[in-house]
Amino acid sequence: MVQFTKKAIVEAFLELLNEKPLDKITVKEIVDSCGINRNTFYYHFEDIHALLTFVIDGEVEHVIAKHADVKSLEEGFIEAAYFALNNKRAVYHIYNSVNREELERYLNSIAEEVMRRMVEGLDAVGDVPDLDRELIIHFYKCGLSGMVMAWVGEGMKANPEQLIRKLGDLLEGSVSAAMEKGRQKVKAGKGKKTLT
Repeated sequence: MVQFTKKAIVEAFLELLNEKPLDKITVKEIVDSCGINRNTFYYHFEDIHALLTFVIDGEVEHVIAKHADVKSLEEGFIEAAYFALNNKRAVYHIYNSVNREELERYLNSIAEEVMRRMVEGLDAVGDVPDLDRELIIHFYKCGLSGMVMAWVGEGMKANPEQLIRKLGDLLEGSVSAAMEKGRQKVKAGKGKKTLT
């Protein structure tokens, strides 16, 4: 029953978010929409911001759990982009709200997982210094999530699948080159293997 109620709250919230800006949605509208009282809402969520965080965290977990390897995570990023397209108004309402950082956090979480798995796959031997590896992950994570935020800001006009696949092809080569530089530093005695 608890999961059913939570699901009803989430569905009511997403429906409202597709209709109006985030800062215009009230707890009263959510509870009226799903036929529960305010106490039940507050039993599950502290406030609307906590509900938004729950929805976004759930989507991140879903995408990452469903897509285990790097190529599959590319599919996950495509799935996330289509989720955005299918909920365009809701995404714009989040994007244009004071809670925009939740959307950025969502994209950063998925982008970091994509990059971490890519880097770990390319560094199976573990010969790239930890600092270099973490910098590569962070740099490309920011670029990947920044591009998607720009795509949202520009009206989600470009085909997300083509964009993400092209970016995936480009990233693999440039990430490999960056990691090779890290390996060369270690061989030349200039790099440190660990973060210190």
